[in-house]
Amino acid sequence: MTAALQLARLLQLASPALPVGAYTYSQGLEWAVESGIISDETTTGRWIADLMQHGIGRYEAPLVFALMAAWTAGDSNEIARLNDEFLASRESAELRAETAQMGFSLHRLVRDLRDPGLATVDSTLAGLGEITFPTAWAGLAAHWQIEPLAAVTAYLWSWAENQVMAALKAVPLGQAAGQRLLAELGGRIPTVALGALSLPEAAWSNFTPAFAIASARHETQYSRLFRS
Repeated sequence: MTAALQLARLLQLASPALPVGAYTYSQGLEWAVESGIISDETTTGRWIADLMQHGIGRYEAPLVFALMAAWTAGDSNEIARLNDEFLASRESAELRAETAQMGFSLHRLVRDLRDPGLATVDSTLAGLGEITFPTAWAGLAAHWQIEPLAAVTAYLWSWAENQVMAALKAVPLGQAAGQRLLAELGGRIPTVALGALSLPEAAWSNFTPAFAIASARHETQYSRLFRS
């Protein structure tokens, strides 16, 4: 692939138009708003940045990198192991349902793209039980030969953008505040992504108790805009 085509494919993977329903999830942010932990631009930025640095960046991001390596090597056993590890790491029923639904939707997109070159990705995903979103996402990124650092950077950006969009609706915040938040988060992402690529699996960690509590309490929240 040419560099320009790789970039186009990466933008497609990171786009909010990716039909996986990411916009319907807040990952506990909505409960943090309901409880008063998040109330303005400053507290929104702190919540998202802390979760990206200490949770997503130290577990989900290095997991995507490892999955891309497994996909590139054609190691279906390692893909299945990492997929199951991520599924087991989900702290609440909503988070588990979220990644399974998004993984299912991305697998369906693999088929709907009608690209014969994706046959191996399709068959490998079909051989899994519940497909997690990072597993399917990494499979497409690896198939499209996207450079790992660029892929992890885009994965983090897509996650951060979805969090900011949820905050715009739930807090609520204005569009300018959203762009300020994205500019600040975007400045942090390269360091987080680079660190993820050098983090050994023994050092991976998603120990974020407030995030887990927010997600679990969201399940019984009376009034909700989001599914998590």
